[in-house]
Amino acid sequence: MCMQRLMEFREVIPGRDGRAVEALCWVGQRLFSAGLNGEITEYDLENLKPQYVIEAYGGPIWTISCNNQGTHLAVGCEDGTVKLFEILKEKIQFQRNLDRQKSRIISLSWHPSGARIAAGMMDMIRIFDTETGRATHRLLVERGVGASKSREVVVWSIAFLSNNTIVSGDSAGKVQIWDGLMGTLVRTHLVTKWDVLALAVSQDESSLIAGTSEGTIVQFQFLSSTMDRQDRDHEWVRTRTFKNHSHDVKALALTDTAVVSGGMDTQLVVHPLLDKVEKNTQEAAQRKIAFPHRSLVGCAKKAGLLLFQFPDHLELWRLGESDGNGKPGDSLTVKRKPEKLLQLKRKGEDHICCSALSPCGGWLVYSTVSSVRLYKLQHNNNISVNKVSKLPKELRSVHQLCFSADSSKLFASSSQSSVVVVALNQLECKYLQTLRHKSDSRQPIHLLSPSDDGKWLAAANTDCQIHVYNLHKMKLHCSVPVYSSCPTAVAIHPTTNNLISVHADQQIFEFSLQQKEYTEWSRKLQKQGLHGLWLKRDTPVTSVGFNPKNPTHIILNDTFMFCIIDQSLPLPESSTILYNQMTLRSLPAPERTRQSHAFKICKNFQHVLSMSLLDDLSLVVVERPLLDVMAQLPPPVRQKKFAT
Repeated sequence: MCMQRLMEFREVIPGRDGRAVEALCWVGQRLFSAGLNGEITEYDLENLKPQYVIEAYGGPIWTISCNNQGTHLAVGCEDGTVKLFEILKEKIQFQRNLDRQKSRIISLSWHPSGARIAAGMMDMIRIFDTETGRATHRLLVERGVGASKSREVVVWSIAFLSNNTIVSGDSAGKVQIWDGLMGTLVRTHLVTKWDVLALAVSQDESSLIAGTSEGTIVQFQFLSSTMDRQDRDHEWVRTRTFKNHSHDVKALALTDTAVVSGGMDTQLVVHPLLDKVEKNTQEAAQRKIAFPHRSLVGCAKKAGLLLFQFPDHLELWRLGESDGNGKPGDSLTVKRKPEKLLQLKRKGEDHICCSALSPCGGWLVYSTVSSVRLYKLQHNNNISVNKVSKLPKELRSVHQLCFSADSSKLFASSSQSSVVVVALNQLECKYLQTLRHKSDSRQPIHLLSPSDDGKWLAAANTDCQIHVYNLHKMKLHCSVPVYSSCPTAVAIHPTTNNLISVHADQQIFEFSLQQKEYTEWSRKLQKQGLHGLWLKRDTPVTSVGFNPKNPTHIILNDTFMFCIIDQSLPLPESSTILYNQMTLRSLPAPERTRQSHAFKICKNFQHVLSMSLLDDLSLVVVERPLLDVMAQLPPPVRQKKFAT
C-alpha cells in the first residue's frame, strides 16, 4: 500500500498460494479483494493479514466494486452473475444476485446514486437496476474495423458517471462514450490497435484516463465545443498521450494533480498533470516507484553469509572471496565463488512475510501470517539445520524480525505495535518481555534496529512514530518527536548512541538517546536544508550503517545509490554540485579539499536490494537489475516502427 502525499510506501500484506488478487476495493478505511479462486477477502490492516474470507459461489471473480454510499459491494463472476453483498460493521453479507447473463462479468461500475450498475462482459454492456435486480439496457459493443466476426470483444473496464454517461474500454482498442439512459452509443475513440485495459475518472468527472496493453496512457477531458457551459455542448476530447510503461497498464488512479499507473512491468509511476501543479517544484517531477522497499536480504556480518527471502522458501549463501587488493574501480579476480549452503522451504501455503539471520550465522528465523519458525544452524564441513520445536506462545504472527548484535536475543514486532523479546540458548528460546510504548497507535512496526552494545532497541511504526527501548531495564526509554513523513530506515550509532532516521520525503535526523533531543548537527541540517537534488530522488533510503573505523561516517543507500555522509565536512549549499565525486578527482589536492562537502554519493549500482558492511570492512551489495526482472515477463506488444 502507498499513502498519498509523496506516495510514501507503508505496508505489505503477504500473499498465499492459490489466492491471486484480481481486483481491490476500498470502503472507507476497509480493504477488500477478490480473485479467480472465487473468494472475497477483507484485510486486518493492523496485523496485515486476512480478517476473513467469504466464498461468492459464482466461480472465479473478475471484478469488485463498492457504491458511493459505502453500503454494498458488487462482484462480477465467471458464471455470469453480479452478486451484491451488504457491508456490515464486522463483515459482509450476501444480499442478492442480479439477472444472470450468458457471459462472465469482467468489469463493474456503480452509478453515484447507487440505483444502477453497469457491467462489462463479452461483446456487450448491461445496465442493472439494483432494487429489482433486472437488466434494463443492453449496449452492444462493436468488434472494430477489420476484426474477425468470430473474435469476441472484451469490455475490460467501465465507468458510470453521475450524468448517466457510461465510458467503456475494450479489447478492440476503443474508448466508447454511451448514453446510459437511452442505451445508445455517443462517440467512439480508437486509441490503440490493442487492448484498453483500465479506466479512471477524476473526482469532478471532468477528466478520464485509459491505460493500454502497449504501455500508453491516454487522457480525455470533458470540454465545451461552444462558449456555452451547459453539459449538452460538452464532449469528451482526447487531449494527451504519454508512455511510462513497457508492458500492459492494468491499474490507474487519477488524483487532483497526477496520474498514478501500474502494470506488468512491476513499476508504479506518478505522472504529474503539469496544468495542475506549479512548475519546477517537487510535485512537478515524474516519479517511478520501484519495488520492494523492504529488506528481502539478510546478512550475517560476522560469518559472511547472506539470506535471500522468496515467497515460498529461503536460500542461505556463503560469500565468495577475491584474490588480492586493487585500485578503486578495479575488478578483482575471484578466488572462491559464492556457495549456496541451504534452501529451506516454508511450511503451509502462506507466503513468508519476514525473515532474519543472526550476525554470527548460527540462527535463522522466518514468519508467515500464521506462524513463526526458528532454526539453529551449525557450520562444519556441511551445514546442519535443527528446528527449535518449542517457541513461546507470544511468538505467533509477526511483522518484523531481527537479532541482537551478539546473537543472544531475538526481537519480533507483534500486534498493537509491540515488540516481543526472546533469549536464545543452544536449542531453546525463552520469552523475556513484551515491550510497549505509551501512545495510542496500533499500527504495525516496520523497522527494528538494535544497538551494537546491546542496550538500545529502536522501533518505528507506520504512524510515523519511533520509540527507543532500554534493553537492560526492558522498558521504554524515550519516543522521538513525531515527524509527518514515515521513517524508511533507522539505526543507532555504535559510538555515540545517536539515532539516525531517514524518512520517505528524504529528510535526515539525528537524535541523541542520552540527551533525548536532536543533536546540533541535526539542527544545523534542518536549518540549512538538504540539497534540492537529494530531495528530488524517487526512491527511499532503505538502510543506514556506520563505519567503525571512522565515527563521523554515516552510510546510506537507496535503490540506485549509496552515500557516505561525513559529519566532519560542511553541508552542501543549494548552489553546490551534489554529485561531485568525478569532478573532485580531476582537481589538485588543495582545490579538492575546498570543494568537498559532506555528501559523497556513488551511483554505480542498479536496483540495490541490500547493502551491508561486514566486520572486515568489506561492503556487500546485492543488485537485482530491473532488466533481469523484465526479461522474465511476456514480451511487450510489438509496434511497427519506421524503416524496420
